[in-house]
Amino acid sequence: MHQLRTLLRSSKLFFELLHRNPNSHFLRRKNFSTNDRPAVILGIETSCDDTGIAIVDSTGKVLGEAHNSQITFHLPLGGINPPNARALHLQNIQSVYEECLRSADLKLSDVDAIAVTVEPGLPLSLIVGRDFALNLSRVADKPLIPIHHMKAHALTARMTQKVDFPFLVMLISGGHSLLAIAESPDQFKLLGQTFDDAPGEALDKVARRLKLMNILEYSEISGGEAIELAARKADNPDQFNFPGILMSYRDCNFSFSGLKNIARRHIMDQEETHNIKLDAIIPDVNNLCAGFLISMTRHLCHRAQRAMEFVLKKELFPEDNRTFVVSGGVASNNFIANALNKVCQETEFRFVRPPPRLCSDNGIMIAWNGVEKYLTNSGVLRDRNEIDKVDIAHRSPIGEDWRKIVLDEGIKRKWVKLKFNELIDR
Repeated sequence: MHQLRTLLRSSKLFFELLHRNPNSHFLRRKNFSTNDRPAVILGIETSCDDTGIAIVDSTGKVLGEAHNSQITFHLPLGGINPPNARALHLQNIQSVYEECLRSADLKLSDVDAIAVTVEPGLPLSLIVGRDFALNLSRVADKPLIPIHHMKAHALTARMTQKVDFPFLVMLISGGHSLLAIAESPDQFKLLGQTFDDAPGEALDKVARRLKLMNILEYSEISGGEAIELAARKADNPDQFNFPGILMSYRDCNFSFSGLKNIARRHIMDQEETHNIKLDAIIPDVNNLCAGFLISMTRHLCHRAQRAMEFVLKKELFPEDNRTFVVSGGVASNNFIANALNKVCQETEFRFVRPPPRLCSDNGIMIAWNGVEKYLTNSGVLRDRNEIDKVDIAHRSPIGEDWRKIVLDEGIKRKWVKLKFNELIDR
């Protein structure tokens, strides 16, 4: 931040902006786009361990993008350390910002508004992005658009494909797991969420317990990606027993802690049976990864299928607009995506997944959510006093809680059959 202030103070633009009325007519205007030019939004994402900044216009064109991942730093530590994540954001955000502008061949003055993630996420990480965005907004006299991280994930598909409201969305990542109905860029109804661990967290912890990072080809990738790659090599995916999860609960909530503990017991049994010591790997690691992955996938698919049945039973969607969107970092897993796609085919829902690179945290999704809000003039802050009061939130609901309504329907279904060998990409 000190580097940014130094840079701005050295520019003529800073002195011009310093004397401008913070509540100028420019900030009070309701819409800055013109008929001959799309709106241009800069998005900043620092909710966890990725520093992402992008510039997107209202046609969905990505004008510029830059990204810094902290995965190689946090992977050997066994998880994300918030103070370290904050330090790395502070270290990299200025260079990521400058790289984004260069890739777009634009100046900050060419941008119509600045969108930034402010909820939910790691507080120490969110503060870095928020403060950076506030400073850009202040010195360049630009409106600020606070962004809800999970809503941004949900809406990314609308940038790359035609997805009309309302639609059903599943968001699965390292920090979140939920099912919701998206009715507009701001209005969501929550159908289910995790009771405990998120799927990405469970995948990472099992991968760490399996010591997959000691295998060279998995040493610099996420635990979830390592488990999927290892599962592709399985010769007996049914070797390890993983019972169904929450099978007696007729709702759309998730739980992954029990599945993680079952995997841990299997690993301990294998280590004792084969006298595994120190950094050695159990001999049937690929089969265990396959069993763990199919069990998690079935749980996700059961909840998705019940949500689809709920939507149909309540007649919440038009017959010609039944869309299921999956996003979030875990949605990059092709095995899980293939299984959800099969459920959609059986229930006559259209399956939509953003390109895998846009499923994980990135600046593009924040900029696009900013576009959606900017075009509808929703949550766009133009008054300097309001902008300066923008705060961050560690936890934040995505919308109105409909979980009890789902439970009260008591929907019981015959589940779509999922066979490992039909879903895995070899």
